[in-house]
Amino acid sequence: MQDFPWFKFYPSAVDKEIDVQAYSSVVDLFDESVKKYGDAIAYECMGKTITFNQVDAYSKVFASYLQNNLKMKKGDRVAIQMPNCLQYPVAMFGVLRAGMIVVNTNPLYTANEMKHQFTDAGVEAIVILANFASNLQKIRKDIPAKHVIVTELGDMLGGIKGCIVNLVVKYIKKMVPAYDLPKAIKWKQVMSSAQGSGFKKESLSLQDTAYLQYTGGTTGVSKGAELTHGNIVANMQQISAWMKPKLKENEEIVITALPLYHIFALTVNCLAMMKIGAHNVLITNPRDMPGFIKELGKHKFTVFTGVNTLFNGLLNQEAFASLDFSSLKIAVGGGMAVQKATAEKWMKVTGTPLAEGYGLTETSPVATCNPIDGTERIGTIGIPLPQTDIKVIDDEGNELGVGEKGELCIKGPQIMKGYWNRPDETEKVMEGEWFKSGDIAVIDEDGFVKIVDRKKEMILVSGFNVYPNEVENVLASHQKVLEVGVIGMPDEKSTEKVVAYIVPKDKSVTSEELIAFCRENLTNYKVPKEVYFADELPKTNVGKILRRKIKEMHEEKLKTK
Repeated sequence: MQDFPWFKFYPSAVDKEIDVQAYSSVVDLFDESVKKYGDAIAYECMGKTITFNQVDAYSKVFASYLQNNLKMKKGDRVAIQMPNCLQYPVAMFGVLRAGMIVVNTNPLYTANEMKHQFTDAGVEAIVILANFASNLQKIRKDIPAKHVIVTELGDMLGGIKGCIVNLVVKYIKKMVPAYDLPKAIKWKQVMSSAQGSGFKKESLSLQDTAYLQYTGGTTGVSKGAELTHGNIVANMQQISAWMKPKLKENEEIVITALPLYHIFALTVNCLAMMKIGAHNVLITNPRDMPGFIKELGKHKFTVFTGVNTLFNGLLNQEAFASLDFSSLKIAVGGGMAVQKATAEKWMKVTGTPLAEGYGLTETSPVATCNPIDGTERIGTIGIPLPQTDIKVIDDEGNELGVGEKGELCIKGPQIMKGYWNRPDETEKVMEGEWFKSGDIAVIDEDGFVKIVDRKKEMILVSGFNVYPNEVENVLASHQKVLEVGVIGMPDEKSTEKVVAYIVPKDKSVTSEELIAFCRENLTNYKVPKEVYFADELPKTNVGKILRRKIKEMHEEKLKTK
């Protein structure tokens, strides 16, 4: 493998040895955090806080209910389908403590998407927020799950506040469509009928599976990445070591706006921050920007994570700039490319660099990150985390050198066990211990990595490769552009043509103006041939712009012409 001089140039970022055998499981690490931080606040949501000791007690009750009341056993799969709320960490740690496997599920999934995931994973039980239970009703007879536990948003807020929240959500905001799940168990019934003392601690090893994290299906049918306790524990330690120069135990306040069911927030926010005893502020609905910013104003937050669209959305709210950022130590972007214009504006407004990291569901997720010691480089995804190796290869599998574009491959203790029950799909992405990411990357002489684009989303124009990220970065820097998505469409003359969809910041902007702007900043074959405007772009619930959905949208537009 190419020997890049990370140690020579950036010793502060890479000299942190980690012992991946230091803990026997995620539960072992959780138990340590409970002992160390006890009565310190672990999670906060809607003004309600719970301590590490309370998470310990509540999760034991939940684990006991699964083991004793539902008679479930080690290795059974439990789906959790809810947004950020206090019930999530309680249910998740309860499932893991009972020796079972967490199947994280996007609450916004359609009934068919739920059916595929629950059937593929063979889930025995589902924990779901009432807001989404009507979809579950549609498929209830078609899935293997024996048990359903339904919770309402205010169930752990306590007393009058919890009752008011549930009433407002259900009857005033009408956010809970009617549903009929006759044998469903209520969350409050679970928490009141089980005894934490009845919980039996399961013997777990680093080889045991902890999570089935389903991919978004951009390369075909959605698959469950099988992440072991060893994968997650390793990545927690890698992240903690990376951030250690800036963060102190039991002193940090982290803002968690990304959903915990997503691998980024799950490992980085929920678990790695738990390891250092951070106070985790859960944001249930970050799309309500005024409410989100109001919540930010209540905290002297020190850590902020997000995706480009979230940062961009906040930066376009006047109220955000008036917040107190004096306590902010680290801001990390991931999940999609952080655009240069967004990173520069974030630095200007907050005074803290926006350090971009990189990873995938299959890598638990973090593989590389920019250093947080002032040597970060905008436009790159940084350098590998401790005990992580990377390389780029050509289509024949040959390793490439400095400055050459190729597919990024990753090796380390955070690489998944494989795709759940899909050895054929696993074989496509694994070469021995190396995971083939599907991303085109280039490594510079100092070992910093730049993602050029997704291999499958590359646009071929007259024999030249055009990477959507590059075109999007240029368009995003235009002062009248809020969001942008770039796709390739068939073209008789040039194989494919570049097409851009824009959400304008200023409605006066024209397609001609943007094409002319691109001509000033891009080689001719990279310039969009067509520019369209939209009120919004299709995104995942995390906020990642979905180019495949833009392509579908465009194809429908062509049909109606």
